[in-house]
Amino acid sequence: MEAKDAGAPGIIDSNQINRLLQRVVEDIQEFTENQLKQIRRLTRIGTALSAERNIERLLEMIVEEARKFTGADGGTLYITSDDEKELQFAIVQNDTLRVRMGGTGGKITWKPVMLMNPDGTPNHENVSAYAALTGKTVNIPDVYHAEGFDFKGTRTFDGQTGYRSKSMLVVPMKNHENDIIGVLQLLNARDEESGEVVTFSYECGEMTESLASQAAVALSNNRLIHDLENLIESFIRSIATAIDEKSPYTGGHVRRVAELTTDITKKINEATDGPYAGVRFSEDELKELQIAAWLHDVGKVTTPEYVVDKATKLETIFDRIELLRLRFELCALQAGLRERTSPPASAPEERGDLKKAIAEEFLFLTEANRGDERMSDDKMNRVRAIAARTWELDGKLETLLSREEVDNLTIRQGTLTASDRQIIQNHATVTYKMLSQLPFPKKLRHVPEYAAAHHETLNGKGYPGGLDESQLSLQSRILALADIFEALTAKDRPYKKGKTLSEAMQIMSMMAKDRHIDPDLFDLFQREGIYLDYARRELALQQIDSPGL
Repeated sequence: MEAKDAGAPGIIDSNQINRLLQRVVEDIQEFTENQLKQIRRLTRIGTALSAERNIERLLEMIVEEARKFTGADGGTLYITSDDEKELQFAIVQNDTLRVRMGGTGGKITWKPVMLMNPDGTPNHENVSAYAALTGKTVNIPDVYHAEGFDFKGTRTFDGQTGYRSKSMLVVPMKNHENDIIGVLQLLNARDEESGEVVTFSYECGEMTESLASQAAVALSNNRLIHDLENLIESFIRSIATAIDEKSPYTGGHVRRVAELTTDITKKINEATDGPYAGVRFSEDELKELQIAAWLHDVGKVTTPEYVVDKATKLETIFDRIELLRLRFELCALQAGLRERTSPPASAPEERGDLKKAIAEEFLFLTEANRGDERMSDDKMNRVRAIAARTWELDGKLETLLSREEVDNLTIRQGTLTASDRQIIQNHATVTYKMLSQLPFPKKLRHVPEYAAAHHETLNGKGYPGGLDESQLSLQSRILALADIFEALTAKDRPYKKGKTLSEAMQIMSMMAKDRHIDPDLFDLFQREGIYLDYARRELALQQIDSPGL
């Protein structure tokens, strides 16, 4: 049999076949490489979305990456409202019109897209609402010739701006629970080479759906973390409010300390010279200290109100001076009865002097009970002398004052006994015990330490741990200073008047010299006028006696 001519029509030689196969292989390789590049890019985008913690920046990133992925000129991100009745504008971007709205640029005030019509039927005329309601992706080659959707608003926008909206890809964003949480709308895909507006390809649609799914999960996680943080902070503030409300005299203490602590840390972050020039608190560190400030008195939930609110020396559940009043009246009455039934041992005027002396002694004890003046040794001895007087109870002679009453009435200054102070000081220990049992995340791990150390001093004479300056963090020192200044100037304490601004600053100056508080921190507190800003905000007018206020 003769071989056919290689050049005859319909005959393909082996070289042509090899070239054809080579071309097919190259096309497959190119397609595969492009697919792999897209997949790698999609993976990198997913990782970046998951790592972003700023929710506003995350919203921007979703639109930016989707536009890069598809070559879209513009993009809009809608977020479903909490009641799922509307789509709210979150991000609007357009390169041609140089538009950047929403996200870190502030909230968009455009009217939201309603998901339901006034008659209660689904709003399928709006393409974004349709995608949200049905969960279907919509790919439109030209919105001016699309059927089934109303693009009057788009045409009006184009007429006002001179823009020409054409191709559109609308993708619903479904989270891990398959709930629609938003809609990603891309506009005018551009050909990489010519720059002409083209239709979004099928592959772009698939990849954008995958991106939207990843973005929805990242956004849901971000919102969940954000909502949990808000919940924790709100709960912490509720606990602090409950502690303040436990006593009618300390309401607002925790809030004021927390705000003053924040004021100090802000000034430290702004410092450009001095000991704090190189100190910068991160956002997480600021949040950690703020939470510690809100929780610094949480241990007071175990402190009896009668000790916290002890306005007089004899106060427990009530002011026992009233028991003394009754006791003194009975003592005087019994003295009168004895004088009428027994032979007179003295002249009538002397018996009158006895009743007068008992009345004067009670008046003296009433003054001593107040605790707003320092008790001298003479006054303390007079209390003990009065206590030795006797009266009759159930046929037995009893001293006029009990040992515990004498101990309270002879408090040198203030209204608290040593045991009262121990009870109050124990709140710092309880604070640490309570907070150290909570599973704080890593960025809040120092909250128990900072909160419990607000009564520690640089000289090691504080409580509960007797820590010194080598053991006290800057955060603990800040909180301690804020707590002391608030306590000195508080105008709502039953046991003392709030100090004037000049008195408080003079006391704190001495405390700084004694290394009770941090001298450098107090210098900043004074130099930057932090105390003046606080005074304008929180103190009574009669307390503000410093120049310039």
